[in-house]
Amino acid sequence: MPETSAPGKAVQTSPKSPKTRKSAPGTTPDPTGPAAPDPAPRRRQARGERRIAQLLAAAAGVFCRTGYAAASTNAIAREAGVSPGTLYQFFPNKEAIAIELGGELLKRAHDTHGQAFLPENLSKPLPELLDAVLDPVIAFNCENPAFWALMHGSGVPGMTQEHEELHSGLLTRVEDVLRAYAPDFSPERLTHVSNMVLGIFKSSLDLVLASEGAERDAYVAELKDVLLRYLEPMITTTPHR
Repeated sequence: MPETSAPGKAVQTSPKSPKTRKSAPGTTPDPTGPAAPDPAPRRRQARGERRIAQLLAAAAGVFCRTGYAAASTNAIAREAGVSPGTLYQFFPNKEAIAIELGGELLKRAHDTHGQAFLPENLSKPLPELLDAVLDPVIAFNCENPAFWALMHGSGVPGMTQEHEELHSGLLTRVEDVLRAYAPDFSPERLTHVSNMVLGIFKSSLDLVLASEGAERDAYVAELKDVLLRYLEPMITTTPHR
């Protein structure tokens, strides 16, 4: 099992000294000959990374079912099929696991927002724009329910600030879109409408995540209809890029 330094990071052990080739009987060994590589450190590091991924996946499942506050390292170890001692070789506590998992999910969320708010989407009519923006963001949250569990009320130090930064970035993206579709908006109204759009989305996401199959699809359709009816009277132009 690899050693660990920072939580969730496997440390590669130092490679062994190069091996010299054996010389034939009666000859002098060649000290400058090529050494046979020792693949053991690479294998050990790969095993450690796989174990970390296994533990994070288990933690995601536990956090979704019980919430962060009720989750425990023992429950996460059971979910991963390992002993608590094995878990502690990689993470000192539940908070460290949440920070590692939350960091990964935040990165994926930023990537998803970038894909949703592509510049070319601004040439689309409002109904198609809503599809292009909402579909990937909703899909990310449905595929990663632990993100919602960790970002809302987990109380993990630092995570609240990161979530606020994510919200601020998303608000800026929404404002940029609305500015293009409603250029006559005052700065104050632009902020108010953008916050209302995000508020409608977040409150609806609770219903979407709590449902599955056709019922989930129905809530997604209702969300789009609500936003369309709210925004359509305000739209004065469709940008052309």
